[in-house]
Amino acid sequence: MKYIFSLLLSLFIGFSCQAQKLKLALNLVKGNTYTMVTNTTSAIKQTVNGQDNNVKLTIAGTTSFKVLNVDDSLYYMEVVYKNVRMKMQLPTGPLNFDSQKKDPNDVMSSMLAGIVDKPFTATLTKSGRVHSVENVENMISSVLDGYAQIQGAQKDQIKEQFIQSFGSKALKGSIELLTALFPETPVSKKDKWTINTMLESAMTAKVATVYQLTDVTPASYVIHGDGRIESAGNGDFKQVNGMPMKYHVTGTMTADIKADKTTGWVSESKIKQTLSGTVEIKDNPKIPGGIVFPMSVVNETISTDK
Repeated sequence: MKYIFSLLLSLFIGFSCQAQKLKLALNLVKGNTYTMVTNTTSAIKQTVNGQDNNVKLTIAGTTSFKVLNVDDSLYYMEVVYKNVRMKMQLPTGPLNFDSQKKDPNDVMSSMLAGIVDKPFTATLTKSGRVHSVENVENMISSVLDGYAQIQGAQKDQIKEQFIQSFGSKALKGSIELLTALFPETPVSKKDKWTINTMLESAMTAKVATVYQLTDVTPASYVIHGDGRIESAGNGDFKQVNGMPMKYHVTGTMTADIKADKTTGWVSESKIKQTLSGTVEIKDNPKIPGGIVFPMSVVNETISTDK
């Protein structure tokens, strides 16, 4: 009888733990600084007029988020790029740019250095959604204004590229991939929920991700996500490299994430996106008559909090 009672008690305790609802959310502290160290590698394959054009792009860096204030629903944060690196393997050869490179003749690296340690602001909800990002474009413009040798169309094109990579819309999407993980209601282990986000850079894409709380350890919430990606933009063309361009792509995303059990901040994350479709370039002076060509992209992002 004692054995049966103990067994029933163990089953009851196990069931209670399994069914316990957990409120997953950011729990950040005013005055504290939280860090994102990210490395994104993109393998891009294009076939233009029957010729393969493969590009490998790596963007890496460290971004700090200091909590300036907290209210019932929002965190008000000072955001700073601490370092930025870009590496490109083009058909014509490699290119490397680094904000920590001290070479006045390397203009692009100097521009990356220019956006380092220039604070701007962001507000995040307790569930990790980015409510707003402000003053980034002003910061980028002030950096570019410091290069008198870059003027006219060249300056406009470089500014456009910087904003597509580091502007408020691009930053909103990249932050949300790592923070907008949490459901609005409490969940139990093995529960699933869906988060919709928008990624904006040269391409605008909608991402619908089904997340699941797969485990709870003494230190972390372990979360897995499976997502669907679809290009968006209501048929609008964007200026990319001085040409009107539009993407028609779909794909998938997988994410494996550990979020700190105390703060909710992501401590480890691995995200893979696989996309395929076509690129449409509208008639323009560089490509009279325009062109449509196939493209595939594989993005892999690894992120830690230190």
